[in-house]
Amino acid sequence: MARSSSGVIVAALTAAALAGVGFLAFQAEAAPDKPQASHASASGEAKDKGKDGGAPGDGGSGDGSGKDGGQGQEKAVPAVPAGSGTGQRVVYALGQKRVWLVGADGKATHSFEVAPSTVNPQPGPYKVTSRDATGTGSDGKAIEHVVRFHQNTAGIVFGFSAAVDGSLPDPASGKKTGAVRESPADGRAMWDFAVNGTKVVVVA
Repeated sequence: MARSSSGVIVAALTAAALAGVGFLAFQAEAAPDKPQASHASASGEAKDKGKDGGAPGDGGSGDGSGKDGGQGQEKAVPAVPAGSGTGQRVVYALGQKRVWLVGADGKATHSFEVAPSTVNPQPGPYKVTSRDATGTGSDGKAIEHVVRFHQNTAGIVFGFSAAVDGSLPDPASGKKTGAVRESPADGRAMWDFAVNGTKVVVVA
C-alpha cells in the first residue's frame, strides 16, 4: 500500500514537472526576441546600403555640382576669338598660341595651347590640304598626326603635329619652319577633327 502511494506521488511530481517545462517552452516561443532581432538586422542593412551600397552618387565623393572632381575634371574652354568665321573650323590664334576645334554649331569642343616654330602663317582662312599619321619633323624628331594647311611662297609648310616624345620646337635652332607643335593628346584630337578640306582660320 505504501509502495502504491509512493508511485502515485512520483507520477504526480513527474506530471507537474512536465507541465512546467511545457509552460516555459511556450513562454520562450511567445517572447518577441526573434521579431526584434529581425527588425534590428533589417535596419542595419538599410544603414549599410546607405553608406556603401546605395544608388550611384549616394555617399560618393562628388560635390553635387555636376562636375567630376577627380582626374577627369574639365576646365572651362576659353571663348572662341571674335572674327574667326562661322561653322565647323579650326581656329589658331597667333598671339595666344592657342587652338580651338569648333563644331558646326559654333561651339568649341576642345581648346589647347600650342608651341609654334620660327615662322607664323599670315592671318586668314585656309583649309587642311594633307595629313600624315607619322613622319619626321624639321628638328629630326619623330612626329605623328600631321595636319597641314598652307605652304607660302617661300616654300615653308605650315601644319599641326605632335612629337612622339612630347618635345617642343627649339626657337633658337635658326631654322625657318612653320610647324605648330601640340601635345600627343591634343594632336590626336586635332587628327580626329581636322580631316582634309576642314577650314582653318588663323587670327592675330
